[in-house]
Amino acid sequence: MIYSKLRELGADFLLLLVAIAWGSTFFIVQDAVDETPVYTFLFWRFFCAGILMALISYKQIKYLDKEVLKAGSLLGLFMFLGYAFQTFGLKYTYSSTVGFITGLNVIVVPFASYLIFKHKASVFSLLGAVIASIGLYFLTSNSEIGFSLGEFYAFICAIMFALHIVFTDTLSKKYNIFLLVTIQFLTVALCSLIGGALMGNSLIPPQMNETFINAIVITVIFATIFAFWVQTAMQRFTTATKTAIIFTMEPVSAGVFGYFFAGELLSVSQLCGAVLILGGMLMAELGSYFAIKYRKQAIEETFL
Repeated sequence: MIYSKLRELGADFLLLLVAIAWGSTFFIVQDAVDETPVYTFLFWRFFCAGILMALISYKQIKYLDKEVLKAGSLLGLFMFLGYAFQTFGLKYTYSSTVGFITGLNVIVVPFASYLIFKHKASVFSLLGAVIASIGLYFLTSNSEIGFSLGEFYAFICAIMFALHIVFTDTLSKKYNIFLLVTIQFLTVALCSLIGGALMGNSLIPPQMNETFINAIVITVIFATIFAFWVQTAMQRFTTATKTAIIFTMEPVSAGVFGYFFAGELLSVSQLCGAVLILGGMLMAELGSYFAIKYRKQAIEETFL
């Protein structure tokens, strides 16, 4: 039991690093899409990530079959829709705003997980999700935010990422992780290629400059290959609801990086929201720990 809890804590810590990696790239992506069409940027990001991941995973090809192809494609579709709406949102509002609203998937995940797979979240996880949601409210309650086109795109993005978390929770336990991640990336690249063609976008970036190259390199390595492999691998050892709560640290890190590197402002209410999100994460983490400890003591006392 102790080993299982330590493994869960390790998984949660790595998922926290994923949230930080995603949040740190918001303003980088925003600068890139100011000069490059959304689908063009998404294609090169996920095509490069898919090729690199395929090279890493070549020994796993023996596990490729129709079922893992379907599973990876489904996750890739959710991922594509999430990133497409998120990247479009970055064209119409602040990177920190998009990051904050993306974190609203913490509200959707527990309900979607129960409705689709009948997975019940613990009381502590649900309470942590509520606290994190309140934190997100404070993070988004400043005078600069309304419900414009950018916020709408970000909200649809939140729903897609919630579905991605819920289905990853189940599919990562059934199929080869390397193949799941590789197929996801290539699915996103293919969907971006089709979307770009329908919108008349060229695959060749208008400006192959330092901004574009830096954005591709950073997002491919840290926010794509590292982040999604860790998420897929680590969700086997924790729950979808806890994963969603941990990922609410993404908008917090987006706000912090936006403040220090992009000149965006953080209000007192946003800082309070960040503290609440951290509190929600700790509630889910420590609550589950004490619940297990209490059950263990109760069992020991029963046999005394």
